[in-house]
Amino acid sequence: MQKITTRIACWFRSRSWVAGFCSAAGWVVVGMALASPLSAADETLTLRGILAINEDNSHFFGYKMPEEMNVRGLHAWVDQYAGGAVTHLFICPNAMRASFRSKSRDAIWDPFDGRAPDHPWPRNAKKLHDAGIDPYKIWIARCREKKISPWLSMRMNDVHNTEDRDNFQHSTFWRKNIHLWREPNHEHGSGLNYAHAEVREYQMAFVRELFERYDPDGLELDWMRFPDHLTPGKAREEGRFLTEFMREVRALTDEWSKKRGHRILLGVRAPALPDAGAVTGLNAVEWARLGLVDLIVATPFYFSTDFDIPFELWHERLKDAPRPVSVIGGVESTARPWISGTPVGNTMETLRGFAASSYHRGSRGVYLFNWMDDTHWPVPTSDYKLLLRDGIELGVAASGSRRYPVCFHDTVPEGSSRDEQLPADARTGKTFRIYIGPNPKSGSVWAIAGLAKRSGLADARFEAKLDGHILKATEDLANTKTFGGDTERAIRFACPLNLVKAGYNELTLRQTVGSTGQQIVWVELRMEGSGETTP
Repeated sequence: MQKITTRIACWFRSRSWVAGFCSAAGWVVVGMALASPLSAADETLTLRGILAINEDNSHFFGYKMPEEMNVRGLHAWVDQYAGGAVTHLFICPNAMRASFRSKSRDAIWDPFDGRAPDHPWPRNAKKLHDAGIDPYKIWIARCREKKISPWLSMRMNDVHNTEDRDNFQHSTFWRKNIHLWREPNHEHGSGLNYAHAEVREYQMAFVRELFERYDPDGLELDWMRFPDHLTPGKAREEGRFLTEFMREVRALTDEWSKKRGHRILLGVRAPALPDAGAVTGLNAVEWARLGLVDLIVATPFYFSTDFDIPFELWHERLKDAPRPVSVIGGVESTARPWISGTPVGNTMETLRGFAASSYHRGSRGVYLFNWMDDTHWPVPTSDYKLLLRDGIELGVAASGSRRYPVCFHDTVPEGSSRDEQLPADARTGKTFRIYIGPNPKSGSVWAIAGLAKRSGLADARFEAKLDGHILKATEDLANTKTFGGDTERAIRFACPLNLVKAGYNELTLRQTVGSTGQQIVWVELRMEGSGETTP
């Protein structure tokens, strides 16, 4: 998995949708015969109850050993996901370069300035190529054998490590065509600008190559890795270029569906808020209304998992779409309380909270991004294996302990609110809106607040109300490792079950005692031992 360097935060300062940021830091039904195309009704059924894993373009090659670069090693990677809850694998073959020998762009192992990259990723990818093995063909075939739906996920404008102009990941096209960047000569580099016909032609050549070379169940265009594709300040007016690009790709999926003898579906990763698309150019609502997509993964970019994705609003916006479109929730590996706040890794409890809430609001599945094997991140390997076995559908999610942290929307139009509720002045107090999905009928519910390190912190006292009802304070939590925002102290309050509502709950927190005003940097509702729920 590629590491996003701390300098990338600085790079994003100039991006319109995070201005001011200044901290470092088709789907084929399982078992369906492939010979016959899917009807619209079949597609709708296929796009429900999904647990999808996104495998990025570098992870397998960078984390596995050279002796695993063979068909047996490729099969083993797929096999770990077989026989359990995983329904779809989204396999990414590219960033700027391809992790196979491409006809339309550099391979990841190609030399730059006469120097071959000295890194496990290019070395291992080249080892497979030299052995005559195409990993993506092997993976697609093995997925079908194991009753997992294989998709390809193309990154549409990846700009990892662009602050390092000599990094081996950068393509020759990007290096030689600085005038085609969104921001030519930007000190930290810039993505390509789809307002230029040359960029669209270059990217479309790779789309065509993927269809010619591989036979997936679907193709996903990942517009969120990274989410800037048009001239700064002109995304609304230039969004038509992305729509026309989508129209051409839709024609290709229809063409190749006929050639392959089965329906090939088209999906996109798009901003979590449906109304953000028109102003960012990533107008998934319009694409759906034009009949161009079958699947939308509503997702943040990177900074934090979004625990408040309005799936009900997505369904409202898409009710007039001419063909069935499913919307599923994308989960990042981290949870961050505000865009420059310190993040923490998600846990199985935050994942259950996300899933329970999302399904309750109408999500058709859960899509995990940067939740990959061998990394021990964001959850330990033991939890990862249980996740693959048991899944995270509504019944599973709502029957286990779960957490609902307050985070924010990280991809919004310039000038729009990210709905950052944190940090908050504790003496002034604040009311936080938290969507929990179904409400529990048993177990314990807690309201928890994380507080920053300040003088007088230990002696400060607080009042909490849930929907106007005063909550009883209990003992502090000793372990603050799973709380973001550099939490120093974690206070909690007991929430009677009869006060907890399905959907949104309003939690009010205010400091009542203490000579020094404190700062709230983390807020969540937590449910423990809640085995039954009501809608």
